[in-house]
Amino acid sequence: MNAPHVVFEDNHCIAVVKPHGLLTQGDATGDDSLLERVRAFIKERDAKPGNVFLGLIHRLDRPVGGIVVFAKTSKGAARLSEQFRVHSVTKTYWAAVEGAPRADHGEVKQWIVKDERANVATAHDHEVPGSKYAELSYRVLAREDGKSLIEVKPVTGRSHQIRLAMKSLGTPIVGDLKYGARAPFLEGKAIALFAVSLDFASPVGGSPIKAESRPEWPLFAGFARNS
Repeated sequence: MNAPHVVFEDNHCIAVVKPHGLLTQGDATGDDSLLERVRAFIKERDAKPGNVFLGLIHRLDRPVGGIVVFAKTSKGAARLSEQFRVHSVTKTYWAAVEGAPRADHGEVKQWIVKDERANVATAHDHEVPGSKYAELSYRVLAREDGKSLIEVKPVTGRSHQIRLAMKSLGTPIVGDLKYGARAPFLEGKAIALFAVSLDFASPVGGSPIKAESRPEWPLFAGFARNS
């Protein structure tokens, strides 16, 4: 069994690192998923005889890596889901991009239309039929060899919004061929986007929790180690 990298756990939730290229939840492909890995890990570790409850609260796209939190109880699932619904969870990503944005920091506000069948989205600078508002802030952390490392904090949780925002800045995410990158990343199975931290409240008690990790990329490796 591929044991997950656990970065936080209590009685009601568990936060783990999703590798690039792994599904968060199983789909029609029948491929392995993080949800099933974590469920199997808990069942084996805790010697549970029956089914293991594991609540899916949010997802990361398959080519994206980083922190994902699951609920271990129904109470945890309800309370964590509410935090994500009202946007009280702070999500922080790192994106390695081609080139550099004109401004070292700023905001990107767009209206996104998602084609679910093609799994591709388009961004607009004004509201259009079927669009959903998306907003995030960003700042440049480092530059090296024609690439930049950018910290991104989404305000909304729209599908592909970070990928589209980086494209709109003229700096597509490394490996994101769907949205303008020039070359693949990690054998074409990934894009250089990683959820480095989730800040949320404990489902029981409300104490602050910060689950975090850093990407093991050849790009900006020194920065990641020293941050």
